[in-house]
Amino acid sequence: MLKIGITGQQGFVGTHLYNTLGLHPEEFERIDFQRSFFENETLLDAFVSQCDVIVHLAAMNRHNDPAVIYETNVTLVTNLIASLERTASKAHIIMSSSSQEEKDNLYGKSKKEGRELLAQWANQANATFTGMVIPNVFGPFGHPYYNSVVATFSHQIANGETPQIQVDGDLKLIYVGELVAEILGKIRARQNEPIYLVPHTSEAKVSELLVLLQDYKASYQDKGAIPAIKNTFELNLFNTFRCYMDIANHFPVKFVEHTDPRGSFVEVIRLGVGGQVSFSTTVPGITRGNHYHTRKIERFAVIKGKALIQLRRIGTDEVLDFYLDGNEPSYVDMPIWYTHNIKNIGDEVLYTNFWINEFYDPNDPDTYFENV
Repeated sequence: MLKIGITGQQGFVGTHLYNTLGLHPEEFERIDFQRSFFENETLLDAFVSQCDVIVHLAAMNRHNDPAVIYETNVTLVTNLIASLERTASKAHIIMSSSSQEEKDNLYGKSKKEGRELLAQWANQANATFTGMVIPNVFGPFGHPYYNSVVATFSHQIANGETPQIQVDGDLKLIYVGELVAEILGKIRARQNEPIYLVPHTSEAKVSELLVLLQDYKASYQDKGAIPAIKNTFELNLFNTFRCYMDIANHFPVKFVEHTDPRGSFVEVIRLGVGGQVSFSTTVPGITRGNHYHTRKIERFAVIKGKALIQLRRIGTDEVLDFYLDGNEPSYVDMPIWYTHNIKNIGDEVLYTNFWINEFYDPNDPDTYFENV
């Protein structure tokens, strides 16, 4: 079993990598990293000495003074190298650099110099180093105004603000889940590769991203309809957008109920995609679920009985409670990377409709069990 540590574990990519490693407990053991380790040689050495693989993600992207960015990023690398030397470590080092390496800015210069310094250390120490030069990364839980224009636009649109396009550039993009898959591939390969240009998986102009995200706001956030999703990129972008909504106050969403002397009619979902619709009955006191997905879109619609739906983002402690009653039919959608369940809290049988955007595949279920 490989022991893996991640500098920048609490950051955007670090969080996704850390959580994904947790899906493979038979293959990887995660060694915890804290920001304070870089300020304490003893703690940093203890961390480094435990690791078979260190993924160096810690870096500064934004600051009013570019010189601070440069100094910070180079210092982080030199501190890591000093610890590797003090502990005589032979760990496989994987560093995330940036496609801005070749641009005329101090951030790109700091990433390139850091990558080259680690390559020199590996050569002298007869160790393994992988320098990954990464395109623009987007995905759930990125920080607006810091990680990517997708994060900024998603945050602004979901919260009723009006985004502004500064430069309508053509962006080469990779989804954070795809980047994590690339990193896992390099961990498993354990090959010396001082520079590896990570291929982008999609390309779009800033204005094209804005149009798609605004459509998700209008169709999904405002009307509850699942938009047409033409490819994997649009699925990833839609799942990213959903994570910037104020989930705690958006759900549960009440259906429009049409009633006449015959009874009532409720439209559960409008779809621009296919998928699978299911129906369940649950006896009082029983809980279903306690699992999460990393790509699937899912809706729970309560049509009879009383239910408690709970959500918790993986890696956090906050639990969101949603109470639904079939007397006022309503639904809750499950964001990716949120473990969720549904419990019958009433005295009668609970009737629930489930929709998910893809058929169940036992060979690739995208279903990971964890109690809320």
